[in-house]
Amino acid sequence: MRIRHALLSSVAISLILAVPAFAQQPRSAAADRQLNKQDKSFVKDAAEGGLAEVELGKLAQQNAQDAQVKQFGARMVQDHGSANAELTALASGKGMALRQQIDAKHAQLRDRLARLRGAEFDRAYMREMVKDHDGDMKAFRRAAQAGSDPDIKSFAQKTLAVVEQHDKLAHDTSNSLTATGSSHRAR
Repeated sequence: MRIRHALLSSVAISLILAVPAFAQQPRSAAADRQLNKQDKSFVKDAAEGGLAEVELGKLAQQNAQDAQVKQFGARMVQDHGSANAELTALASGKGMALRQQIDAKHAQLRDRLARLRGAEFDRAYMREMVKDHDGDMKAFRRAAQAGSDPDIKSFAQKTLAVVEQHDKLAHDTSNSLTATGSSHRAR
């Protein structure tokens, strides 16, 4: 009995002495994967933009008249769908949950575009895509160069090449609508 009591006392004393040592340990793995404010903002904005690109791309496939605009919409669904899946997994691993539906600002744009058809839709959609991808390129460049988290920085660098392709394609498609005269309003 004495041996047992002495053993339990030794274990209790060891535990009491070990607590301060645990408190001085470096941050946990979960804490290490947390993102700073700038990286969180980039991830949130990229995810919201990506969700909108997919939804608007589906709308383009339905409402567009021009074959190039329909193809552009299909590419947005495919490329942004893949990027969204990768970003969602990356954010989840960093302890950050992302929305699964578009935000109010993008929902308003979707609803406005959903009322348009044919050449009118083509012009409005491509105008938005040019503006959106011009902004996306800047945001992805900034995150690729100045991001703090190496995984987020790598995602931004890799995805930047695709966003640059989208931006060029958006400008080219928009310009082709003007060149063919379909960007002029019907009288």
